[in-house]
Amino acid sequence: MNIPLNIDWQQILLHVFNFAILTGGLYFILYSPIKKFIDKRDAYYRNMDSEANEKLASARAQEEQARGCLEGIDQQLKETRMKAEAELSEYTARQMQEAKAKADRIIEEARKSAEEEKRAILASADKEILSMTKEATEKIIHSSTDEAYRKFLEIAERDVQNGK
Repeated sequence: MNIPLNIDWQQILLHVFNFAILTGGLYFILYSPIKKFIDKRDAYYRNMDSEANEKLASARAQEEQARGCLEGIDQQLKETRMKAEAELSEYTARQMQEAKAKADRIIEEARKSAEEEKRAILASADKEILSMTKEATEKIIHSSTDEAYRKFLEIAERDVQNGK
């Protein structure tokens, strides 16, 4: 065979055939299982991603629901606080009225007590004046007018100095 450049076509075809067998074998032995493994793994991660997205959507829905509940609770708290403040102001007003009434009663009782004390002091003073007048009169009758008058003045001055 006269082949230019000394190329043996039979050897080239055998090498091509060997290469085809090697490529086919490697494809079936290595590429196909690896491709299946990669596809299976890709499907697993896609499934995980879709589950994560579903869970995220569910979490967002629950978050919105929780926000709605919190807003409702906030509204209830505001209403409860307003009721409590109204009750507190009502209670405070009632307590102030009761305290004022009690203070008025105490003041009235103190006035009555002071009035009674004043009457008692005036009655005592009247009795003392009457008693002093009796003594002075008796002394005037029993002794001379001048001497009795001096003694009366001395007694009155002594009583004034002693604070009677």
